[in-house]
Amino acid sequence: MDFTTISSGDLTARINPLGAELWSLADRQGREYMTDADPAFWTGHAPLLFPIVGALNGDSYRIDGREYELKKHGFARRSPFEVVEAGADHVLFRLTDGEATREVYPFAFVLDIAFRIEGASLHMEARVSNPGDEPLPFSFGFHPAFAWPLPGGAAKADHVIAFEQGEPQPIRRIEPASGLVLPEPVATPVEGHLLCPDPAQFEADALIWDRLSSRSLTFGAPGGTQLAIAFPDTPMLGIWQKPGAAYLCIEPWQGIADPLGFNGDFRAKPGVITLQPGESRSFRMDVAVLSAD
Repeated sequence: MDFTTISSGDLTARINPLGAELWSLADRQGREYMTDADPAFWTGHAPLLFPIVGALNGDSYRIDGREYELKKHGFARRSPFEVVEAGADHVLFRLTDGEATREVYPFAFVLDIAFRIEGASLHMEARVSNPGDEPLPFSFGFHPAFAWPLPGGAAKADHVIAFEQGEPQPIRRIEPASGLVLPEPVATPVEGHLLCPDPAQFEADALIWDRLSSRSLTFGAPGGTQLAIAFPDTPMLGIWQKPGAAYLCIEPWQGIADPLGFNGDFRAKPGVITLQPGESRSFRMDVAVLSAD
């Protein structure tokens, strides 16, 4: 399957049609802003999470009393997308329901993901549409893994995440054995609006904000190369890495893993939203490279 490349000259993105997954984001000097995908840690790059975010209790969920099996983060990341439209600086991918998806997710859907580069910014917009005649429940999430440290020479320990707003709310953690959300929130590691990521923070899996105030942040070393990341349409955020890896995942979500012990109907799962027939919902994520050079 051939990769799709789009570019503004200042920034170039390479996207794998399998999962419509962003594999590379490089500047004019060829410096890479995405994960090195070291197989010793994680070979993912930026999977799209649909129709669920995170893990299900026992890898299964229930709709109107019927049970379906679905692996963590859903099937979109392992599905081939069709290229609908492409140009030098933009591309639109599409995934629709079919026999294979209906076995695990009994709904009609259209998932479009558009990539566009303008100057030193990458714009991504996912649109979920309901072409069917019954309500469509789903969650959606982005899962990009950015280089940590970013190119430019700053040390890994000097990188910070600066949230748009203060984030005093408690966060959620995952039970590592099941991948499900623990019932008790824990104190936030954010001081004011700053998070100093440290590999030790991820020994118990992701940091999860399910009551997020911010809809944008910056990641990088003060005075060095930074990424300005905006996610205006998603109310939750995960930050994750495998401890010691050379990436940090910054993941805007509409949805979350099952709470520990959850056995309710899928529509009652935290973060699930429902589209009526003919409706659509869009989720945007913008990444701008702010280079110190």
